[in-house]
Amino acid sequence: MAEKKAYPLRINADILAAAQRWADDELRSLNAQIEYVLRDALRKAGRLPGPTHPTPEQEEDTP
Repeated sequence: MAEKKAYPLRINADILAAAQRWADDELRSLNAQIEYVLRDALRKAGRLPGPTHPTPEQEEDTP
């Protein structure tokens, strides 16, 4: 498993509350939810480090 690093985050209170509700709905901690959202955004942008996996958009282009 990759090393975890602590990072202080300044965030709008409304966004934090919405993220907490989303995390609660999916039975995740707020930290895990933020990491999930960031990882998904990085994957969709093609910026996730490590082995490359085709995005759903790339898979649709395959004949």
